[in-house]
Amino acid sequence: MSKSTISIRQIDSSDTDFQTALQDALQRDSLVPAGVSKTVAGILEDVRTRGDAALVEYTNQFDDRNATSMTDLTVTPEQLQDALASASSADVEALRHAATRIASYHEKQKQTSWHYEEADGSVYGQKITPLASAGVYVPGGKANYPSSMLMLAIPASVAGVANLVATVPTDYRPDNPVHNLVFAAAALAGVDRVFTLGGAQAIAALAYGTESVPKVDKIAGPGNIYVTEAKRQVFGKVGIDMLAGPSELTVICDGSTDPDWIAMDLFSQAEHDEQAQSILISPDQEFIAAVLSSIDRMLPDMARREIIAASLQQRGIVIKVRDLEEAARVSDSIAPEHLELSVSDPEQLVNQINNAGAIFLGSHTAEALGDYCAGPSHVLPTSGTARFSSALGVYDFQKRSSILNCSVTGAANIAGTASTLARRESLQAHALSAEYRLPEDA
Repeated sequence: MSKSTISIRQIDSSDTDFQTALQDALQRDSLVPAGVSKTVAGILEDVRTRGDAALVEYTNQFDDRNATSMTDLTVTPEQLQDALASASSADVEALRHAATRIASYHEKQKQTSWHYEEADGSVYGQKITPLASAGVYVPGGKANYPSSMLMLAIPASVAGVANLVATVPTDYRPDNPVHNLVFAAAALAGVDRVFTLGGAQAIAALAYGTESVPKVDKIAGPGNIYVTEAKRQVFGKVGIDMLAGPSELTVICDGSTDPDWIAMDLFSQAEHDEQAQSILISPDQEFIAAVLSSIDRMLPDMARREIIAASLQQRGIVIKVRDLEEAARVSDSIAPEHLELSVSDPEQLVNQINNAGAIFLGSHTAEALGDYCAGPSHVLPTSGTARFSSALGVYDFQKRSSILNCSVTGAANIAGTASTLARRESLQAHALSAEYRLPEDA
C-alpha cells in the first residue's frame, strides 16, 4: 500500500476479506449514538405540548441565543429583502446566477396531469397537484449555507407550493451582510416565512405547528443526527424527503486526472465536518500514491485542515481495484451520495453505474460545481440509500392522484372481473357494488 502522513484507510479488492473490510470502513452502522432517539422524542413532545415557549428555551440552550420570544427568532419579509439589498454586488450576482440555473433545471422536472380515453369512453389518468405547504430545514452549525436554501426552496417553488417555510439555525445580523446571505437566498427562492430555529425542535415545530410556526405538509432538508432522528419520528404526521446522514463523495479515477485536482475534490467533501466521507477508487497504484502525496503537500494550506484531517483519518477510504468495471461494481455496493467519474471515457462508465445520488462525468465536473450552481439539487440520498432513493426534486413537492371515470359501457366491461376477484376474497359488498353496474340482461 502507498504511504501517507495522514492515516487514510487503504483496502484492496483482491483481498479475501475485502467486502468485510469495506463495510467496516464505511461505518454506516455506527452513526447513531445511543440515547439520541430518547432525547429527540422528549424534545418533540415538549414542542408539541408547549409550542413557542419550548422553541425559545431549546434555541437558547442549544444555539447560545438570548431570545425572549418567537419575535426574536423570526426573520420578517422586510429583513429578507434587507439582507438581499445589503449583500455585495458580487454575492448577489452569484446567488442570482445559481438560482437561475437551479430553477431552469428543475422546471424540466415538473410533472403534468395526463389522461387517456378507452374505446368504450372511459377515461383514466393522473392529476398532479403541488403540496399546499412545505418546510425546508436549511442546515447550519459549522458553516452557513445559502446554497442549501436555494437547493431546497427553489424546487418547492417551481413545484408550486403555496406556503413555503424555512428554518435555519443561524441568527439574523443587520450588520453582517456575509452572515445574512442565507436570508438573501431565501428572498430569491420565494420563501414566505423564515425562523431561526435548528435541531429537533425545528422539525417538531414544522411537524406539529406552534403559535408562531405553521404546520406543514412535508419537511425537506438535511441536518445533524438529531434532525435526522426527529424526521424519522415525525414521519406519518408529516411527509419527509429522506433521512440524510453525513455527506459522502466517491471518486473513480483511471489515472488521467491531475492528482492535485482529485486531492482537492476529496478535501472539498472532508471539510464539511469530521463525519463526512471521502473515498477514492482506482486501478492505478501509482496514481493512488500521487493523490496521497498531493494530500500531504496541500493539506497544511487548507483553512479547515483540522476538520479535513479528522474526516480523512476517521472515515476516508482508498480502494485499489483491478479495473474500471470492478470500480463500478464497488461503487454500486457503496451507493454514494456523490460519484465523480474522473476517467477518460465517463460516458461509457456511467452505463455501468446503478446506485448514486448524483453522478459527475469527466475530470472537469467537480462535485463542488454541483454543490452550488450547476443546476440539480445538492440534497441527495446518503448512507447507501441511493440504492432506492433519489435526489431531491420538484416531484418531492407534488402529489399524484389517480383519475378513474367509467362510462356505462366501461363499467360493464370490468364489473364482472371486479366481482369475481372480490368474491374470491370473500368481500361480498365489493362484489355487489361492482355487479350493480352490470346491465340487467348481463
